[in-house]
Order: sequence, then structure tokens, then C-alpha cells
Amino acid sequence: MGFASSYLANKTLVDKLFADIPENNTGIIIIIPAFDEPGIIFTLESLLKCKKPPCSVEVIILVNAPYNAGVLQIEQNNITCNKLAAWKQENKDGFINLLFHDAGIQDNHDWGVGMARKMAMDEALRRFSNINNPGGVIVSLDADCMVSENYLEELYNQLYKRRDHKACSVYFEHPLTGDLPVEIYDAIAQYELHIRYYYQALKYAGYPWVFQTMGSAIAVKAEAYVKAGGMSKRQGAEDFYFIQKLVPAGGYFYLNTATVVPSPRISDRVPFGTGPVIAKTIKGNKTGYLTYDPTGFKYLKEFFDNIILFYDADLKISANIYSGLHKSLQAFLAENKWLGKISEIRNNTASKDSFRKRFFYWFNMFRIVKYMNYLHSERYLEKIPVRKAAADLLEKKGKAHMAGNVDSLLRIYRDMER
Repeated sequence: MGFASSYLANKTLVDKLFADIPENNTGIIIIIPAFDEPGIIFTLESLLKCKKPPCSVEVIILVNAPYNAGVLQIEQNNITCNKLAAWKQENKDGFINLLFHDAGIQDNHDWGVGMARKMAMDEALRRFSNINNPGGVIVSLDADCMVSENYLEELYNQLYKRRDHKACSVYFEHPLTGDLPVEIYDAIAQYELHIRYYYQALKYAGYPWVFQTMGSAIAVKAEAYVKAGGMSKRQGAEDFYFIQKLVPAGGYFYLNTATVVPSPRISDRVPFGTGPVIAKTIKGNKTGYLTYDPTGFKYLKEFFDNIILFYDADLKISANIYSGLHKSLQAFLAENKWLGKISEIRNNTASKDSFRKRFFYWFNMFRIVKYMNYLHSERYLEKIPVRKAAADLLEKKGKAHMAGNVDSLLRIYRDMER
């Protein structure tokens, strides 16, 4: 009986995909969902160029297709499987053990990258359970990514070998030059600036659990994967929902000493994420990518800075504190429901630290996104160009910058995460 036997018996989508047993010293298993992926060999070659870690490494590729996949997409999947078989044979003496499975066309109309990622991650869990290694690292990568040469080495040193580390987001950078049309690189620079601006804006507001949430740049120990209930099955944003389950449990960190390089290509295979955003940005208005006004994070900061006051406050004082919030927060929270929730949190915590943790477990990233969308839905604020938002936030932080220059702003924001 492996450590994950209960999970595997009740929460997986399919039975085991591979009959063999991994080597006993297997410590890292990378999973890659692949649907209509002509460049997946480049990803494998990038992994093969990595410095070899002290443990054995496996790569699981799940070739899959939704029920409405086109003829050319299915043909590409068949080509992918043939290429993977050839690559496996050519590199049989390499340090990476490649496993791939053709899941075919799925009848489930809810099938998407979430289910594909989950099926592959569950299989990685099964393999770690077979060798009874709860500390084995399950890495989520995409089929259009490159990685830095120290990628596997840092996953081993910073996650596998550290008992206090349970899961992580991995630093990433999109390429800003290359063979694609220049407008794609302009769009990805704006989108990445938005992602990093949002990250820094949450830190500015005082949210305690701020991490990047990209499915191609996360890793989790097998035991922590089980405790979190496994990967979300959503068709998009599955990575965001999964990470929100991992972070409050503790041991989550930002691995910023290695780099994942995702592709900036246009894609319509998923409803959310980089591909659709790039397509929309290119077709969008001349002002460029629009993001949240920094003023909204100022409202959150005022709220979060004073949240501990509610711990010792009676109902009357709580109502007075509530009345001091920005009117958008008052409307979003609704006084009666808010005061009831605060009383519930207070009654179930024995210290200010536990009160604060329980509060942010409730007012989490989901609720923050809902509030920011509510705030910017023509009620109070309008979204603004990301170059202006990013420059304004840097001014609030007292950092010098070149106003309006996306590339310059992005370099600053990248440096802030290293």
C-alpha cells in the first residue's frame, strides 16, 4: 500500500497509464499535456541540456484531444506520438526517462487542459506511490516551453531536498524577440508586465500569499499534492485554482533561481491564458493592454492594514471600522454579511495571528479578483493601459523608471521578482 493509495482509489480519472515501476531513486517527474503541439521535441531537448540532478528524472507526456478537435489537430497528435517514440529511442542512454501516452479523443465535453494536466499529475503521483516516495517532486510544464540549464538542479536543491518546502512557483520570462511577428512580442511584453504588475500590486496591498500562477511553472511534492486534493479539472485557470489550495497549507515558495521560458504564440485551444490574451491584445484598441487601476490596490491596502482591528472590536466598533472603508468595499462586502463573517472568524480563532490567517483564507485571491472586477465594472474605476498602471505603482514604491516604456518597465518588474 503506497502513501497515496486512498487518493488513487477515489480521485483519479483513469487507471494507471504505465505498467513499469520507476527507479527507486526517482525524485523528479515532469508532466506535459500535449494537444496539437508541433514543437514538443524542442522542450525535451531543453530538458536534456539541463545539468543532471542527483536523482532519476522522468518526463510524462499526455497526448490528448477534446471531442471537437479538428482533423489537422488529430493528425498533429499522431505525428507527435511518432516523434516522441523516435526521440525516446535516440536518447535511451540519456538521464531522462521519457514516458508518453496517447489518450485519444475524449468524449467528455468538459475535457480541457485541466483534466489533461490532472491525469498526467495523478500518474506521476501513482509512480511515486509505487516507490513510496511522498517527497517526490511533480513538475507541471507545457509543451511549448524552454527551461534554464539549472532548472532540474534547482528543483532538486530547493524543493526535493528541503523538508520545509512543499510546493513552488518557478520564475518565468517570455521571449521578447525572435522569429514571430513583432506585434506578438509587443503584446507578450504588455501581458507579462500586467502579470508582474498585478503580483507587485498585491504585495503593495499587503496580501500575504502572493505567488505567480502559471501551469507551466509550478512544482509540488507528491504528499502535498494529495493533501491539496489534486489538480483542478477546469478547462482553464486550473493552475490558479490549484495553487490557491496549496499556498495556505504552508511550505509554498517562489523558486526564482531557475527560469521557465513559455512561448508567446497565439492560441485558441484554451479559454484563458497566454495564447488567447495575445490574440485579443493584438486585435484590441490602440491604448494597448488594459489592467486594474493602482487606486484599487490602495483601497485594499487601507482595508488590509486595518483588518487586525476587527479582532478586539465589538459589533459597534466593527461597524465604525466598516464605515471607514472605501464605498466600493462597503458595497462589495455588504455590512450585515460582512459583520457576520468577521464575528464567525473571531469566534473561531484564539490569537491575532490565527485571526489574520483565517481572514485571508476567506478574503483570498478569488475574492480579490472578484472585488477588482466589481470595482472596475463602470461603477467606480476604469481599467487603464498597463504601462501607466505599472509606472504609477513604481512611483508609489519610490522606484525610478522610464514612463510609458513597456520594455524598460518590464525589466524593472522582472528584477523585482529575482
